[in-house]
Amino acid sequence: MRILGIDPGSQCTGIGVIDVAADGRCRYVHCEGLKLLGAEDFPSRLGLLCEGLERVMDEWQPQHVAIETVFMDKSATSALKLGHARGAALATVVRRRLKVSEYAPRVIKQSLVGRGAADKSQVQHMVRLLLNLADGTRLQADAADALAVALTHAHMSATAQRTGVGVALLRRR
Repeated sequence: MRILGIDPGSQCTGIGVIDVAADGRCRYVHCEGLKLLGAEDFPSRLGLLCEGLERVMDEWQPQHVAIETVFMDKSATSALKLGHARGAALATVVRRRLKVSEYAPRVIKQSLVGRGAADKSQVQHMVRLLLNLADGTRLQADAADALAVALTHAHMSATAQRTGVGVALLRRR
């Protein structure tokens, strides 16, 4: 199974692609940060996001997509822009008729680190460990977060399959 993880952002959207073997082992395939600030205005940023996602989906052919949900930021304007970026990503993926699973930041951290309040360095450490990446491997922050989303989906799907409980029910904790 190939999973595309998305960490939406209005300035940079993280993209992470992993493969999950039948035995549950996860393998790194690709990650990048889609830089959106080069666009002339905010609608153009959303266009760059959609084009970048289309390119990634064409190249890597994911079967499942996992995306981080919006969290409330300090600024309503920032949260609104993040929501627009997330909406653009969702619309792009749904047009491909791919199944989308959504995960809250707290669930992602808890899934990888064991604590919902883990910091970014702990999440990045676990991403490197779970994907067997060398310690010196530099991961762009948003791309590492996207890999974390994909890993969370892999773990939740495996747990759902083992227990016979749907992934949606597992996310409600």
